[in-house]
Amino acid sequence: MAPPQPVFHVEQALLGALLLDPHRLSNVTGIAADSFSTATHAALYAAIITLPPPNPAEHAKNTKWLDRVLATGREQARGLTASYLHTLVQVCPWPSHAPAYARMVEAEHSRRRLLTAAERLVHTVHDVSLPHPVQTVLAEADALAAVVDDIANRFPPRAGVLPRTTAPQPPAAPDPAEAVEEEQMLLATATAYPSDIEAVRWLLPDDLTLPLHAGLWQCLTGLARRHEPVDPVTVLWEAQQRGLLDDGSEPGEVLRMLAEPAGSVEHWGERALQRSLLATAEHTGRRIEAYAGDPANTPFQLVVGARRALADIAAARTRWQHATGATPPQQRRPAPTTRAGPPTTTAAHAARSTRATR
Repeated sequence: MAPPQPVFHVEQALLGALLLDPHRLSNVTGIAADSFSTATHAALYAAIITLPPPNPAEHAKNTKWLDRVLATGREQARGLTASYLHTLVQVCPWPSHAPAYARMVEAEHSRRRLLTAAERLVHTVHDVSLPHPVQTVLAEADALAAVVDDIANRFPPRAGVLPRTTAPQPPAAPDPAEAVEEEQMLLATATAYPSDIEAVRWLLPDDLTLPLHAGLWQCLTGLARRHEPVDPVTVLWEAQQRGLLDDGSEPGEVLRMLAEPAGSVEHWGERALQRSLLATAEHTGRRIEAYAGDPANTPFQLVVGARRALADIAAARTRWQHATGATPPQQRRPAPTTRAGPPTTTAAHAARSTRATR
């Protein structure tokens, strides 16, 4: 078995202090039974705070109160023994330091809470059964932000104190084949209907999964902004001017891709933005997981690092609201009507074939 973490010994010291001097419980704040890392410690603390404190003089003479604590604790942790209570009293170096021990327990519990909330966000991103993934993911992001705010209230962050942990790299596209196909249809449809580009100003090049696609979107938005002619040839020439073909992309392939529009620019743009928002949420969750998974990070560092990571989701949320006309959830208003789901790949091919026959 792995040796216990430092917080285990801190919990032992705190419980020992409270068993030895129960009156010190009045100086212990910020923690509850679920703040402890083991079920035994949680049950013992619950018993201590539930039972009326003993008379100090009587407590110094006999073990009646300790016996009641043991009996109450055993209701939740049957393995609790009198010898373990004796051990806790013995390992407590300074009972007067109980408030400091409680603060350490609170800090470690905050780290575990943050880790759990971040893991839940990442899990939600990958839950393919969700009927409305964006709304659900944003709700989990709000829950994570609420945990961060609570930790900040308990441990006000210090300016400029960042986590020492190296943040992970952004995740790869969840379904590259589907993303590539949809982005190709976005680019082709925007080339065929450049007047629709203005309606999707909320879409950024970084929302697209491939560097070539991101660069071609920049070409399209640049041409449209300058009111220059837009067609596959002009876009290809703009791509050459920007060095997009230097990676070996075949001009003929680019022309063929831009000549097959289907659907609407707004629809494919919204699909790309949704994919980007979910990827941002996953990356944010994994960043906070990495921070919270490093026990060397203090609560102050966790708050600063988590808030910086959550800012990326906030920016993506704002663009999603512009794209869908959704009501910001923070306003506590009824949820907006969810748009119909995007067409399947088969439907997209059918739409493209129908347009080609016109």
